[in-house]
This record gives sequence, C-alpha cells and structure tokens, in this order.
Amino acid sequence: MEISARNALKGTVKAIEVGAVSTEVVLEIAADVEITAVITKTSAEKLGLSVGKQAYAVIKASDVIVAID
Repeated sequence: MEISARNALKGTVKAIEVGAVSTEVVLEIAADVEITAVITKTSAEKLGLSVGKQAYAVIKASDVIVAID
C-alpha cells in the first residue's frame, strides 16, 4: 500500500477501548512514546486491531497548532 501522507508512524497497538460508536486506539511508536487515535468501531473491526498487533498512525493535517501555558 502506498499513501500520499508523509507522516506514517509504525507502532504496536498497546490498548483498545471500544465504545458504542467509536474506538480509541493507543499505538506505541517508540519506548514511552504513544499516539492515541479515535476511529469508528466499524473501522477498528475491519482492520482486525488487537493488542500487540502492528499498525500505522497516519497523520495528514493542513495545520498543526502549538500552545503553551
């Protein structure tokens, strides 16, 4: 598979929290570095996600917002 997004980070599924409509997926992309994504429940099922499985966090955004306290 090839995609146009430049930011595709390979990781391991660390946690999955299934809700009524959406599913929260935590990917560990490096030691102590995690990315959390919320996807549809249907998409999570279609991908066959499970803890320990490898997956990609694909980030495609036109804006990145940085904030400080």
